[in-house]
Amino acid sequence: MLKLITRLFGTKHDRDIKKILPLVAIINDARAAMESLSDDDLKAKTEEFKRRLGEGETLDDILPEAFAAVKETCRRLVGKSWDVVGINMEWNMVPFDVQLLGGILLHKGKISEMATGEGKTLVATMPVYLNALEGKGVHIVTVNDYLARRDSQWMGKIYESLGLTVGCIQHDMSTAQRRVEYGKDIVYGTNSEFGFDYLRDNMAQSIEDRAHRGFHYAIVDEVDSVLIDEARTPLIISGPVESTIHKRYEEMRPTVDRLVRLQTNLVNEKIGQAEKLLQAGGDNVYEAGQLLLAARRGAPKNKKYLKLIKETGVQSLIDRAENDILRDKKMHEIDETLLYVIEEKEHSINLTDNGRSQFSKEEQELFTLPDLTEGMSEIEGDTSVSPEEKTAKIDQLYKLHSERSEKVHSISQLLRAYALFEKDVEYVIQDGKILIVDEFTGRLMPGRRYSDGLHQAIEAKEKVQIEGESQTLATITLQNYFRLYEKLAGMTGTAETEAQEFWDIYKLDVTCVPTNMKCVRADHNDVVYRTRREKYNAVIEEIIDSYNRRQPILVGTVSVEVSETLSRMLKRHGVPHNVLNAKYHQQEAEIVAQAGQSGAVTIATNMAGRGTDIKLGPGVVEVGGLHILGTERHEARRIDRQLRGRAGRQGDPGSSRFYLSLEDDLMRLFGSDRLARIMDRLGAEEGDVIEHGMVTKAIERAQKRVELQNYSIRKHTLEYDDVMNAQREVIYDRRLAALERPSIKDEVLELIDSVLQDLIEKYCPEKEYPEAWDLTGFRAELRHVYLLNLEFKPEDIPALTREDLFTKVKGAVMAFYEHKEKLYGDDIMRKLEKYSVLSTIDRHWRDHMYEMDQLKTGIGLRSYGQRDPLIEYKKEAYKFFAELIGEIDKEIVRMVYRLQVNIPDKAREERRREPQKELVASHPNPVGMGFGTARPTEEAGAEQAAQRGKVQPIKREGPKVGRNDPCPCGSGKKYKKCHGAGL
Repeated sequence: MLKLITRLFGTKHDRDIKKILPLVAIINDARAAMESLSDDDLKAKTEEFKRRLGEGETLDDILPEAFAAVKETCRRLVGKSWDVVGINMEWNMVPFDVQLLGGILLHKGKISEMATGEGKTLVATMPVYLNALEGKGVHIVTVNDYLARRDSQWMGKIYESLGLTVGCIQHDMSTAQRRVEYGKDIVYGTNSEFGFDYLRDNMAQSIEDRAHRGFHYAIVDEVDSVLIDEARTPLIISGPVESTIHKRYEEMRPTVDRLVRLQTNLVNEKIGQAEKLLQAGGDNVYEAGQLLLAARRGAPKNKKYLKLIKETGVQSLIDRAENDILRDKKMHEIDETLLYVIEEKEHSINLTDNGRSQFSKEEQELFTLPDLTEGMSEIEGDTSVSPEEKTAKIDQLYKLHSERSEKVHSISQLLRAYALFEKDVEYVIQDGKILIVDEFTGRLMPGRRYSDGLHQAIEAKEKVQIEGESQTLATITLQNYFRLYEKLAGMTGTAETEAQEFWDIYKLDVTCVPTNMKCVRADHNDVVYRTRREKYNAVIEEIIDSYNRRQPILVGTVSVEVSETLSRMLKRHGVPHNVLNAKYHQQEAEIVAQAGQSGAVTIATNMAGRGTDIKLGPGVVEVGGLHILGTERHEARRIDRQLRGRAGRQGDPGSSRFYLSLEDDLMRLFGSDRLARIMDRLGAEEGDVIEHGMVTKAIERAQKRVELQNYSIRKHTLEYDDVMNAQREVIYDRRLAALERPSIKDEVLELIDSVLQDLIEKYCPEKEYPEAWDLTGFRAELRHVYLLNLEFKPEDIPALTREDLFTKVKGAVMAFYEHKEKLYGDDIMRKLEKYSVLSTIDRHWRDHMYEMDQLKTGIGLRSYGQRDPLIEYKKEAYKFFAELIGEIDKEIVRMVYRLQVNIPDKAREERRREPQKELVASHPNPVGMGFGTARPTEEAGAEQAAQRGKVQPIKREGPKVGRNDPCPCGSGKKYKKCHGAGL
């Protein structure tokens, strides 16, 4: 039925294109009319368009003429050349009709899916020019600094010819330079640079230190890579923090190392027993299946196990044993024969009771966390101890819980580091540092770190120096950053498979634009081998065959390791080739551009040289065009489609084929069981291959399952961040208002009133008699906040009213304020007030983010109590935020009254600025937050969001006063609720 409806009415994409198709003819007619204009007259069109917009016309009204002006400019530039990233490039492009369609869709705030080679970079120039006419700035987001620089210089000539200015944000620019670039009509840059500038703007101490001027319109190039792959991880700016948690990893490493060795021996024993039972045959075979199932759950990448399951019938035996055990609900019995269980699909490890028993008695106690609620209830109910002793016991209870939690967390992360993260696969060691290998690009990422202590665990495992912790100063997810824009659009060659996610999260509609010329690329069925060795041998044979026929071939790999393996094999056969691992963007873009020349052999990870077209050399069309050879299926279909799309551009011939094995991660985890049984039935021998359309479809179904799983992870993470984002907007808006206004005296005076009213409400309840009021506590708060020492005569207390009390105190505190204002003068007092607001908001917001991180880490446990963790998180977050606002208001007033003005000497000024040099912009990984299995990473050397650390403490000379200790002032309250409330 669906096919019939589609045949009758066309697809959604057909209908979208049909609606805007009439505009193409109007644009072309308008362009033809502009041919008679001089260059100056054409340039003057820009001012004409701006004037018409100012007179009430809309962007849609002038769209045909604006697009026509860009197209005519492109026509006049043909044959001219200019310098682009150090290369003299000749202009030879004029937009096709399908490119006009793509541009119209981008203007309407949609995602335009256009095949590789269709000129998406040129497509963006038309909507960018049109929207830049409003004078509010347009951002073009690219995937790396090189492409931002290249496109700004290449396409920039069009905008400059029409009288607009073009800027480009690069990683090493200063704030002053960035501010200049953002002031231009059109700005190119990466998502990270735009996002980090937003965070830095909201940490600025003056309006001159802010770079952005607004978020009007953005076009995201390679939108799937930026808004989906990169958006799995938040942007974080962090600073150093004193912490000793790295000692936990050093302390627990020997224990975990021993546990892993014991598990390895245990699994090897099970595999050995299974081999003997399989040889014996008969009834023993089923028991062998159970032993191998236990081996898989204990070490799924064990080489003996992987070798054994290649034998005919073994995989089916394991599957049968697993189904029976799941049916009888006895999997726990299998698990208890192991020390820990690896859930590879979920990327997690669970320690069993048998595993815990391997720890010493003292270490086993770590796994018994004290119940804080029950413990506090018992302490509070004990009438035999004094309030001070109760406070000390509660503090001790919290300390015990914290120490045990940290050690258990260290054990868990060390187990993951040992069992799930392989050296030279997920990471490499260079110069004594752990460098992560990006799973999407295959490139090394110096400075990025796994979050939640995982990176430190890997450092402990490899016995390299364990880096220190960091404290989050500002953070935002890319999803919530891009939601700031009034209008957002994107372009890519592969968005259709993620259309639902684009709509759900960004409200972006995807429309597929037809190609200018029909794609004639031949996409062959996948071929599947039993082992990687067989697959690689077949790959090398096909490469040699293509090379001998002088057909260029591009070999796509999923990791640096695979690229280097194939490179070594080709060297042995004497085949010249290039290997690209996405390390040097400009150099690799230049090499990829030559990958279509006769006899070229290029091995590249998925993202290497992306954004560069591969044009065919002389004689290549006759031998079949560029051939794409994929060495493994990626877990996302669009990554495979990106690789295929390198061939067959603009009607060129081409072909593609993927080579797979049952040992590939995707096949092993999600698709190999049925294929292994098929191979068994067919009696497939070593070297035999399966090739059928049904196999290709089965693999795509496995990819769909992984995509849905990853989408649910990203959506789940975003649901939590949306809570934080609502709070972030309130805080940032308040901070910006204080920064922009020359005077915030009125706000401070309102706070003085409201804080005083809150204090009266707290210590002098309306429903109680004055004799029952806590005037001692009220006096202590007045001293703490307003520096006011107020005395109450006993005989006057019964006649006190709240109104009289407010009037009396208000008069005294305002007299003090006016005296201070007169002493310092208006100018200094305004600066002091502004500093009080900004520094207080920054400090408390930083601490609040730490508390929210801790809440997020443990909130999942509430599901055991049949409560929705997300709802619980929202409730707790609201309560935390309400407390935060109250604390900020009170602290602002306290600082206004307490701060004194001193002129700092040069040394003190240098010390004040020094911490700014240690701030780190990072792009971390959600793994470990309890939200997922994906393995993205954290950028630029800092761990995520204050994993277990606190803010850099102030150095003290006397003994430390804990937050839960009694306040030294003698009030009987906890320090954090009394004189430590603002610290």
